[in-house]
Amino acid sequence: MTEARGQGTEPGEGERERDRAATVRVFIALAPPDEAKDELERELRPAYDAYPRMRWNRIEDWHITLAFLGELPVATVPLLRQPLADLAASRGPLELALRGGGHFDERVLWSGIDGDVEGLQRLAADVRGVVKECAIPFEDRPLRPHLTLARARRDDQSSVVDVATGLTGFTGRPWRAERLHLVGSNFGRGPGPIRYRDIEAWTFGGP
Repeated sequence: MTEARGQGTEPGEGERERDRAATVRVFIALAPPDEAKDELERELRPAYDAYPRMRWNRIEDWHITLAFLGELPVATVPLLRQPLADLAASRGPLELALRGGGHFDERVLWSGIDGDVEGLQRLAADVRGVVKECAIPFEDRPLRPHLTLARARRDDQSSVVDVATGLTGFTGRPWRAERLHLVGSNFGRGPGPIRYRDIEAWTFGGP
C-alpha cells in the first residue's frame, strides 16, 4: 500500500529542491583587495603544486568572516540590508594585513590577520549586534580573525600542518578594508565546490 503524504514518508527530490531554494547560507565579512590576495597566492604556489589533493578555496572567495549566520530563510535576508548599510556608513576603513599561517585541528588551513585587530573586533561586535537586533538567531562564537585557505581530506591531514608551517614567516603588505559584505553561499546544495556571492556590499563612509 502506498503511504499518504505527511505520514512519515521521505521528502521527494522536488520538495528538497524547493526547501533549498527557500533558504540561503549567509555570513557577513570583509574581503582583502586583489593586490593582497595576489601576494598571498604567490606565496602559496609551491604548496599548490606540492599538495594538489588539498581542497583549496578559490582565491576570489577568500574572506574574513565577522558573523556566520548559517541557513536563513530567503525572506529574512532583507531585514539585514538597511541596518548593515547604516553601520557601514558610520564606520571608517580598517587598516589590515595578512600575516603568517596556522590550522584548526590539523584540518583547516588559514592565514592570520594583522593590523587594526582591535578595530576588527569592534566591527564584528557591532555587526553581531545588528544581527541580534534583527532577531535573527545565530551561534555567537568568539571571533578568531583569519582567512580560510584550504581544508584537508580525511586521509591527508599532515598536508595542512606542513603548509601552515611554511606560512609562518609570511608578512603581507598593509591594505584597507573599505567595504562590508553580506554574502550567500551554495554550501550543501550539491556535490560541487562551495561558491560565494555578494548579496550586497556597502562602502565604509566614516572618517
